[in-house]
Amino acid sequence: MNPRKLLVFLIICSLSCGPSLVSSNNVNLEFQFFNLRNLTLLGDSYLRNGVVGLTRDLEVPSSSSGSIIYNYPIAFFDPETNVTASFSTRFAFSIDNINPTSFGDGLTFFLSPNNQTLGSPGGFLGLVNSSQLTKNRFIAVEFDTKLDLDFNDPDGNHVGLDIDSLISVKTANPMLRAINLKSGNLITAWIDYSNERKKVEVFLSYSSFKPDEPLLTVDIDLSDYLKEFMFAGFSASTEGSTELHHIQNWSFQTTGFRPVRPRIHSHNVSDSSVPLRPPPIPVSDSGNRHHKRIGLALGIGCPAFFCAVLVVFGWVSVKKWRGIRTDKSLKAELVTGPREFNYKELKSATKGFHQSRILGHGAFGTVYKAFFVDLGTISAVKRSKHSHEGKSEFLSELSIIACLRHKNLVQLQGWCVEKGELLLVYEFMPNGSLDKVLYQDSESGKTLKWSYRYNIAVGLASALTYLHQECEQQVIHRDIKTSNIMLDGSYNARLGDFGLARLMDHDKSPVSTLTAGTMGYLAPEYLQYGKATEKTDVFSYGVVILELACGRRPIEREEESQKTVNLVDWVWKLYSEGKIVAAADERMTGEFDEAGMKKLLLVGLSCANPDSSERPSMRRVLQILNNEAEPVVVPKVKPSLTFSNSLPLSINEIFSDGEDCGSPKSQLDIRVD
Repeated sequence: MNPRKLLVFLIICSLSCGPSLVSSNNVNLEFQFFNLRNLTLLGDSYLRNGVVGLTRDLEVPSSSSGSIIYNYPIAFFDPETNVTASFSTRFAFSIDNINPTSFGDGLTFFLSPNNQTLGSPGGFLGLVNSSQLTKNRFIAVEFDTKLDLDFNDPDGNHVGLDIDSLISVKTANPMLRAINLKSGNLITAWIDYSNERKKVEVFLSYSSFKPDEPLLTVDIDLSDYLKEFMFAGFSASTEGSTELHHIQNWSFQTTGFRPVRPRIHSHNVSDSSVPLRPPPIPVSDSGNRHHKRIGLALGIGCPAFFCAVLVVFGWVSVKKWRGIRTDKSLKAELVTGPREFNYKELKSATKGFHQSRILGHGAFGTVYKAFFVDLGTISAVKRSKHSHEGKSEFLSELSIIACLRHKNLVQLQGWCVEKGELLLVYEFMPNGSLDKVLYQDSESGKTLKWSYRYNIAVGLASALTYLHQECEQQVIHRDIKTSNIMLDGSYNARLGDFGLARLMDHDKSPVSTLTAGTMGYLAPEYLQYGKATEKTDVFSYGVVILELACGRRPIEREEESQKTVNLVDWVWKLYSEGKIVAAADERMTGEFDEAGMKKLLLVGLSCANPDSSERPSMRRVLQILNNEAEPVVVPKVKPSLTFSNSLPLSINEIFSDGEDCGSPKSQLDIRVD
């Protein structure tokens, strides 16, 4: 807003005010035929002459699964108005077969928070992964053509409502309407959900006319399952059959969102309220004095008010000018490469940085989930705190990570410097942070599998090998911890948060700096001298590896004795007693490779050795985990390390991120043996 417009705006605001609210919009999609412009094909699905095929078109029996998903997320819940949308969809499909005796398994229409939903062949209907039955989240209506007792199917020709499981909430047989799903005929399906009535209804017909009575009616409240944004699509599967699944057309609508309009303050006066004759106005000396007082008050008040408006105008203008100058100076410092986002675009994608979009908090600021509806993508937006430290960390992170390319690093997509805000845009990690998966998810009964844990250890070692030895300039991360390790859709490790990272020339001596990081992950020599080296990163990696293997935080307080336990000390004690495998996370109930577990624990101890000279390089660690090198010999007793002088820094100076200190189990432990 330019200064002239701003002045007019301030004067108007001083006279009147009207609120302006924004609400989610209803969606209306119509596909008479399909094209790849707005759709994503996954698995074995294909597009031919405007018709979607979901499984392989072969003359010989095969196992196949495929899905097709509308590219753009659809709003189903508005957190600002607390409204859940109703929806209705209509589509025409056919299920045919070259061999009439070879039917199976069927197709589904689904809604999912994931735009990569693809499941296994066979009875999993291309919707659920056979090795991770609870991984995919969905609301689906299945059109099942095979009896599968594992999923409590009533017969080989039924329609069912599925929620996060292929064991249907309720089913119905379409033969009640003289409809055979396997007839090869074109069938039109209507699926309606009314949020007001809390009811799902499914209609089927061989014609394009909607029947009066539904085939399947389910009384259910879907508001707990309809997230703020969902993706819509179809999936199908076969197993040892030649069944074909085609979708010919599709329409989809949501209803229930009512945009909130600005309230207009009007002053309507009816004819009857206006007197025909104005009452006589008495004239007297007292009246004249009264008018003079009013005139005097107005003569003083109006200029004073106008002066106040000018002062506000001047203050805002100066602040805006300084902000523009700061933004320009910041942009001049930024590297070229990542996209520069518009602030308005990021604000819209995060619903005005709404509380419901918060993914987490860190040293840099707050991270929000962002839906870019126009692009059909989801990202994570990191919004800085308003401080000088925030600016320096922002520039540090951007200048470092923009130049990095590795499969185990979180990819930077763009940045924004506007409105006094510092924002970074990253690719969205569906499974969140390792910290969340290891601890928060476990409280709800979900335990990270051993294969994922080992893969995370290898991926993180690969990323650090790249940062330490393969970049043009060595990168010291300085804040490696479980909350800074993100997990993609396949639980691969992605190291992020480079706000405290430092660039160094290879083979150059480190310079002492203010100690920064998180207690429990800091190497003893880093606490003592404030010198960050690749070996201090190796120490932090070792602590993370022990967390992965043991499922325990670096520093915990025992519930019974209230004694503080250091994870490294605890594992080393078990190792000295010859029972290191006993440190394995009990929640895995023994479902892990014992030799691999022992290797992982020993690698963790070797990296967390108090003597930095005895720690292996990250390249050596990666080789050990990939069985390309012999493990490092770990002493049975934890080595002692003595410093000649006391710690030079106070606890307040050591901390750059106190977010972990709020945990009831976390305690400060800066003792060095």
